[in-house]
Amino acid sequence: MRYSNMERSFTVEDFGKRLRALRKERGYSQESFALTVELDRTYIGGIERGERNPGLKTIVRIADALDVPVADLFVVH
Repeated sequence: MRYSNMERSFTVEDFGKRLRALRKERGYSQESFALTVELDRTYIGGIERGERNPGLKTIVRIADALDVPVADLFVVH
């Protein structure tokens, strides 16, 4: 399977930065967001720092909580 340059270059760090930006835009602290998605705050912090690679179910929960399509979490700004 071939991937475009964007697909190959998108990293867990990029995902974390995007999550942090969207979370802050919506006025969530890490703690309040973690409560909303029913995950530990330290896990959310790990995702945002690019130390954790969340699974699909977690990504869907995050997108739902942020009220964005899943694809919006994978856009580099």
